[in-house]
Amino acid sequence: MAAGAPGRRTAAAVRRGRTPWALLVPALIGLAFLVLPFAGLLIRTPWGDLLPLLSSAEVRGALWLSLGTATAATAVSLLFGVPLAWLIARTEFPGRRAVRALVTVPLVIPPVVGGVALLLVLGRSGLLGRHLYEWTGFSLPFTTAAVVVAQVFVAMPFLVISVEGALRGADRRYEEAAATLGASRWTAFRRVTLPMAAPGVVAGAVLAWARALGEFGATITFAGNFPGTTQTMPLAVYLAMQESPEQAVVLSLVLLLVSLAVLVALRDRWVGTP
Repeated sequence: MAAGAPGRRTAAAVRRGRTPWALLVPALIGLAFLVLPFAGLLIRTPWGDLLPLLSSAEVRGALWLSLGTATAATAVSLLFGVPLAWLIARTEFPGRRAVRALVTVPLVIPPVVGGVALLLVLGRSGLLGRHLYEWTGFSLPFTTAAVVVAQVFVAMPFLVISVEGALRGADRRYEEAAATLGASRWTAFRRVTLPMAAPGVVAGAVLAWARALGEFGATITFAGNFPGTTQTMPLAVYLAMQESPEQAVVLSLVLLLVSLAVLVALRDRWVGTP
């Protein structure tokens, strides 16, 4: 009786290890639902005309504008997002939870709403924009700078959340040791805290860059769709679908490849290894 017990436990473990069909079938359907559109994109890509389409002036203009504005938006996000993440993660002040909630709002609202909000604040008649226009004669909306602003608005929360998590996971004892050796809080942050949180900063910067590259709603609302000035790749895809579907497919393929590259780069941190 005792000798048979291990065998029964092994059989039970094997049965528990089997995937139930009630879960496997909907899981496979869900996977197919997510993968098939990308397969369709690859199948419909005009591979023979790929290089001519990529070398067209419209595609090159949208590509370089997207790369440039996404990089600028990431730099701005780093400049302001890292200190903001440190403030949320390492300091206690009234309303800290409310501040953290406000930081995550751009993640959940429709980007078009963000574009409208930016117009109401930074537009020529906006709360701040009208003063900027009166003092300098400069109107921010529908300029390349407006593209960067819209991208920062939607992308910086990704960086803040990533860096905040890295700061919370960093061992504070090293900072305390630096303080006992006479290091100021700024020196401790620069030479101790920031290096420990560097993986989170890099991951957040890559996520912010990818999100900025794919931004559509806030950009078209706040910056418009002017070729060579504000027409980024997602906007070019939208326009090309009406005029040149082949060009839209090529642009979509480029964005897909960039997204896959981001996932591969962040695999160890966000997805995990088998």
